[in-house]
Amino acid sequence: MEPSSGSRGAAPAAAAVAAVLPAGGSGERLGGATPKQFCAVQGRPLVSYTMRAMERISWISDIIVVVSPENIETMKSIIEKYGHKRVTIVKGGVTRHRSIFNGLKVFAENEFSNRLLQKPEVVIIHDAVRPFVEEDILLKVVMAAKDHGAAGAIRPLVSTVIASAADGCLDHSLERARYRASEMPQAFLFNIIYEAYQQCTDYDLDYGTECLHLALKYCKTNAKLVEGTADLWKVTYKRDLYAAESIIKDSLSQQVCVITSVKEDVAQVSFLLHESLKSQIKVEAVSMPLSKNDGHLQDIFSGQCYSFVYINDKKYAIEETQQLVDMLEKSNIPLLYPVVLISVHLDVSENTSCSIGVEELTRIKKFAREVKKKNILLYGLLIQYEDCLLLQETVNSAAALILALIMDRNPELIGQLLVA
Repeated sequence: MEPSSGSRGAAPAAAAVAAVLPAGGSGERLGGATPKQFCAVQGRPLVSYTMRAMERISWISDIIVVVSPENIETMKSIIEKYGHKRVTIVKGGVTRHRSIFNGLKVFAENEFSNRLLQKPEVVIIHDAVRPFVEEDILLKVVMAAKDHGAAGAIRPLVSTVIASAADGCLDHSLERARYRASEMPQAFLFNIIYEAYQQCTDYDLDYGTECLHLALKYCKTNAKLVEGTADLWKVTYKRDLYAAESIIKDSLSQQVCVITSVKEDVAQVSFLLHESLKSQIKVEAVSMPLSKNDGHLQDIFSGQCYSFVYINDKKYAIEETQQLVDMLEKSNIPLLYPVVLISVHLDVSENTSCSIGVEELTRIKKFAREVKKKNILLYGLLIQYEDCLLLQETVNSAAALILALIMDRNPELIGQLLVA
């Protein structure tokens, strides 16, 4: 999944669309005290990724996040910290269906919101702990809901489903090829799903889990089933958090911007580093003094690049690195995802091993800790070479270290000065 900042698909023609995200779960199966929707992935709560996935789609007018009463203030702080827009918080119920019903009520009853939102033609229901939903599948279920009244994503069953008898022995098994796993997102004509919830019994609200079934049971609406992608899985167990972090790290590590000055020796290393990196990662190269307001660099800042390498011929160059940090901060890139910034220093002196004092290393670490507060992970890399014939080998070693830092994005390594 690649982080995206804008809508790519065509909007549903003449349809007002809203989304309801139930986020009231306790995370019992995950274990631990923090509900899974608030667990940090790369330093950012999981629910924030899901809100962002909806938020970046221009044709979704309102995003309703339903949370348990004790987590409303936590949700407010997340929205404020990460600058989420078009989001309304609603108090959840004691079960999933009751929470979804409360989320729908903001479009029909003033009781659940301080203002009545415009009623959509189509409403998307999507779990807050399924962060990797893409616009393509959302558009498909919305268009199918317009035509059929209801629609939902499905996936093939991975395992065979069996039923046990009262004595704990096998009763029967289902033919796996005939059945599918119901996933999210789902979409409904608002009037259909709202009417279904209004007619629900307490048993439905307390024990039911499938929204498509409610539309069929109470409104005789047969949902259109839409084949979903493999990334629609739900974060349920602790291992899923690790998988989610791996996916996010991978998506943030697809591109690196290499920034250099125009000095000849720096330009040479930059060229060799570009050649060494480009076979494994997309590389954008910018050659300019940082004091210059370069349009190309600003375009990269506004794009999807979350990894930067700054090459200079000064051993520490904290002042120059600070300039780049300031530029990154103004771009708001670190607001959503942690940004990797690797400051590469060239040293061609004959005796570099003794020139790095404890005072300078302490200064670098202190600077990195300050920068981390801005969600920027700063690492140092020293390229030492005396013999130009060995420069390519040294640069290859530096490229390997850069790729490792970008892919791992380990906050525990900030402020370290690695040597290639």
